[in-house]
Amino acid sequence: MKLWTALLMSMLLAACASYSGSGLKPGEARLEDVQSLMGPAAMRWRDPDGSLQLAYPRGPFGRHTFMVKLGPDGRLQSIVNVLDDEGFARIHAGLTQEQVLRVLGPPDPSRTIYFKARDELVWDWRICANFGVSARFLVLFDNTSGAVRSTMTQTEYLGPMMITENCGR
Repeated sequence: MKLWTALLMSMLLAACASYSGSGLKPGEARLEDVQSLMGPAAMRWRDPDGSLQLAYPRGPFGRHTFMVKLGPDGRLQSIVNVLDDEGFARIHAGLTQEQVLRVLGPPDPSRTIYFKARDELVWDWRICANFGVSARFLVLFDNTSGAVRSTMTQTEYLGPMMITENCGR
């Protein structure tokens, strides 16, 4: 019984590490290490200096997107959850869709909505808001220009109550 418990615990720890990449060491891990632990990236960008940025969204029910940065030497520089106040503050009117993707990663495709009357495209990410409340961060684009018009956060509700389960930071 102890063997099964130990095996189960090690599998759970490995699953947690693969979710956020927490077992990877900056300066040591390489692209192959990132991909073997976290899987294939949803998006990737190559910068002019040769560095690489990878997006790992953990949705649609997860509330994290991890951006992995590898330096020009191919070694891990950082892994950061970008669905937080700092990431949201970087989104402002005038940014392009590509710029938003570089900051927050891909939105939840099942909740991308186009409003014809306003010629507005809305992208949606599920997040943890203040006090552990489940919410949505929305970016509203002028569909003609593709530029951000505004952003907003909406608390998720389930009937008469806010959704707070499983929304820890």
